Amino acid sequence: MTPTGADGTQGPAWSPHTLEGAGTGPLEIGGAKVGEGARTDLQLQVSESYTGDRTSLPVTVVNGVRPGPLLFVTAAVHGDELNGIAIVREVLARVEPADLSGALMCVPVVNVLGVQFHSRYLPDRRDLNRCFPGSASGSTAGRIAHALMTEIIGRCDAGIDLHTAANRRMNVPQIRCSLHDERAFALGMAFGAPFIIEAARRPGSLRDAAAAEGVPVLTFEGGEALRFEQDVIAVGTAGVLRVMGALGMLEDAPPPPAVAVVTSDETHWIRADRGGILHLHVGAGEHVAQDQPLWTVTGPFGRERSQTHSPYSGVVIGMTTLPLVNPGDAVVHLALPGEHAASSINEPLIDEPSDEEDADRADEDEDEDRT
Repeated sequence: MTPTGADGTQGPAWSPHTLEGAGTGPLEIGGAKVGEGARTDLQLQVSESYTGDRTSLPVTVVNGVRPGPLLFVTAAVHGDELNGIAIVREVLARVEPADLSGALMCVPVVNVLGVQFHSRYLPDRRDLNRCFPGSASGSTAGRIAHALMTEIIGRCDAGIDLHTAANRRMNVPQIRCSLHDERAFALGMAFGAPFIIEAARRPGSLRDAAAAEGVPVLTFEGGEALRFEQDVIAVGTAGVLRVMGALGMLEDAPPPPAVAVVTSDETHWIRADRGGILHLHVGAGEHVAQDQPLWTVTGPFGRERSQTHSPYSGVVIGMTTLPLVNPGDAVVHLALPGEHAASSINEPLIDEPSDEEDADRADEDEDEDRT
């Protein structure tokens, strides 16, 4: 069936079932063998500390009993983005080798050092999602990226990379990919998140490096940093299982969502023009009309200072969670449903901009797009 968006437009005719996939038999990851019909938890060594302690990535491989695609699922590329860890755990609890065609490769914690310190970054402040494809002789970030690319990503037919919003922001569950990549778009429709958002590939990102190897990747965004949010985890878990069903890996996948998926190739962060205390008038996932009030900013004594109205008709797909704003702070992220002749992606990232990246682009609203 050709995927169809909520606006009635038809998606590409490519079918995930055209993937050649892999035959049955053992898989070897980092020197460890995973037999046919087996599940193996292993540690993929990527580096070591100055005390000689190993730095290893936790990897779970579920090798099915029938030929089929190889799918990878990664989480916590940014160390403060925790919902994906729980999604991987839930998926693995529902997938048995005897029911699987092909193989599932899961890395629930990619940024193992950042997670330890509740940090988006590695200890040297590198953003791991700007360091792909990495290098075997590079920095810690480069070595992690290189090991992930060579042992996992480069061997797979498709992948799902799980993220949340940056700190002090939240995202409505959404898929980010290229709407013009028929493979990624078909898988994104199968995932069934409420929104599929056009996202340009960011150099150095996992998705960009995978695409260079011919591997389509979906970036799932949902919720806040440093949280386990059950509604987001449920959407992500069902989505991964639906993709596995679409790939022919599972027969018993969740049904499609009851609400049609909304596609958008144009999003905008609406920013504060005054500093003060923020009073939002809209909520996550809410449809807003052009000129509808989005928020009011008041001073510390409660007198109204300014009210911001929406310059677009769209849907709220993300917003700040901090009730204090400075001029130029990103407050509400709007997606404009459908296709647009001259789309303007407000921040062309596959994940939410960091504080530093956001500040660097505060004056580029007309040219920017997250993820």
